[in-house]
Amino acid sequence: MRLYASRVSAISEEVVDALITKELIEVSKEGAPEVVLDAESVLKEYLRSDRALTEEAKDVAHERGLDYGGHQKIKRKLAKQRGFGLYDDAVGYICNQLIETFLHTQHVEEIYGADNDLRAAIAIVVKKHMSAGDELDVEVRKRIKNLNEGTADWEIRYQQTLDRLARTKNLSDE
Repeated sequence: MRLYASRVSAISEEVVDALITKELIEVSKEGAPEVVLDAESVLKEYLRSDRALTEEAKDVAHERGLDYGGHQKIKRKLAKQRGFGLYDDAVGYICNQLIETFLHTQHVEEIYGADNDLRAAIAIVVKKHMSAGDELDVEVRKRIKNLNEGTADWEIRYQQTLDRLARTKNLSDE
């Protein structure tokens, strides 16, 4: 699962709307846009942290003379050390960060739902948007199936194809 920057606003609006609709949180009409902005800030920080981890892992892998697989292992190790949720753990991590933000923001007047209820409502929305990346991954892999996975050529072609398809489906991070 992957979080796309282009989906941050939509996810934030849907999360806040779902929590209000399910009466898990209470927000004034004037405060709702601010709560959406609070949620956006959490998602943008997640993307920033993920990019920073990726760059750090690439630098370490380069210093050690490791390939792409090595870079991924380093990234996982760094994320684990920092308590940062990647891949399958991303949804849970993002949910926890959003709940924490809603608990501390002055724009949420009252929280009625238990953490598990909040997490469940948020996870549905986040998974829906992040799973678009899974479908994209399957399509990219179908298109480059003639290349050997793990090779430099495969990595380059994968990223090029992913970027092109993401742009055509309006999922691009640009």
